[in-house]
Amino acid sequence: MPIALTRAVSPEIAHCELTHLQREPIDYERAVQQHTTYENALEKIGYTVKQISDTPELPDGVFVEDTAVVFPELAIITRPGARSRRPETETMAMALRQYRELHFIEAPATLDGGDVLILGKEVTIGLSQRTNKEAIRQFSEIVKPFGYRVTGVPVTKCLHLKTAVGFVDEGLLLINPDWISPDIFPGYRCEAIHPEEPFGTNLMRRNNWALCSTVHPHTTEWLAKKGYDVITIDQSELAKAEAGLTCCSVLVG
Repeated sequence: MPIALTRAVSPEIAHCELTHLQREPIDYERAVQQHTTYENALEKIGYTVKQISDTPELPDGVFVEDTAVVFPELAIITRPGARSRRPETETMAMALRQYRELHFIEAPATLDGGDVLILGKEVTIGLSQRTNKEAIRQFSEIVKPFGYRVTGVPVTKCLHLKTAVGFVDEGLLLINPDWISPDIFPGYRCEAIHPEEPFGTNLMRRNNWALCSTVHPHTTEWLAKKGYDVITIDQSELAKAEAGLTCCSVLVG
């Protein structure tokens, strides 16, 4: 059974890094409850959830996606763009070592996992405030022997590439065209997100299941009409920290 690696919410979550959002109070207890609901949803759609070591001193520690990128053949431990987040990779490396051969992004490169979209053998990486060109060069060298091709694209209007585009199914992406151009993904049908839900692209899919935020009813309806079994969860507290659904897990399939 595929595994979802997660980490507990830090009591310091209110001091998280922010780039595009204004800081709002975060209810820690509610965030913990919402994260538990998220983990339960991951189990429902077929993942075995394993929590890695807590990092209570690291405000953004729950957002494990940014610390690693997993392929069937290997895993890449990132070097997050925010300096305060770099210690998060140590415990992720310890957890992933039992499942994959590890490779590491090294200075001066910076890379957040949320900027990496894997579509078969094509890998698109967002050039954002958190991810730079040197990271794309290193990443490409690591995965090239396994037949992957890496392309870098500019991301300026949102935090990460996967804030602007989400994988739905073979040949189908959900995209915010105000933040990223559909021309970047030739060969894919790119459907535009409802204009009232700019963050609705960040969803999760497995088999016939779709995981979506409760604040995106238009996206939920769109997925249901396509025949998916949709689970909606409230992630409102972690959303204040610029988090989407994919941010809180590293999937090892």
